Amino acid sequence: MSLHDWILMGWQQIKETDAIQWIAVALGIAEVLLAKANKIALYPVGIAATVLSVYILFVAGLYAECLLNAYYIVMSFYGWWYWYAKSNEPPVPITCSNKKDWAVATAITVVGFIVLVFVLKRYTDSKVPMWDAWVSSTAWAGMWLLSNRKIENWILLNISNLFAIPLLIYKQLPLFAVLTLVLFVVAIFGYKDWRNIIIKNKTIAV
Repeated sequence: MSLHDWILMGWQQIKETDAIQWIAVALGIAEVLLAKANKIALYPVGIAATVLSVYILFVAGLYAECLLNAYYIVMSFYGWWYWYAKSNEPPVPITCSNKKDWAVATAITVVGFIVLVFVLKRYTDSKVPMWDAWVSSTAWAGMWLLSNRKIENWILLNISNLFAIPLLIYKQLPLFAVLTLVLFVVAIFGYKDWRNIIIKNKTIAV
């Protein structure tokens, strides 16, 4: 497929995108920007974006992706609670992952990958079960780290994004591939901002 064909396909997809999809995409971008800015509003915005995404994916018959987004909703509520539910304590600080955090993130990635590959192969007509499972499982682990305010969440989320971009192109979804590329770039700056916050907090503590 030539570049001209990709451009035509992308333009056709843009013309066929309904209002609900545009709202979901806008909320998704807002969520990442709020996470980059270290604002708790990322959680309600993210929940709204994900609820819309679940509806869109269900209508499209992408039931495995619906399950992934349902997980995002649960983890967003958990992160929201973890961040501010303890009203008598200061906000949860941004920190680096320790060995326990990495063990949990690795377990989420490995177990999630195995389970998703099994489900996608056995119960769906997915043409790329392993690729799809890898994108989802690394995103699961990244979301868990984000909920616990660990800077490495940006690394795992961008591993997921990096593999998602060609996957979306393969599925002939260039608009969402471009969106994922934007999120990839935002996540790089998010990592830098969180790193500066950690360095600043260490300096103040000293």
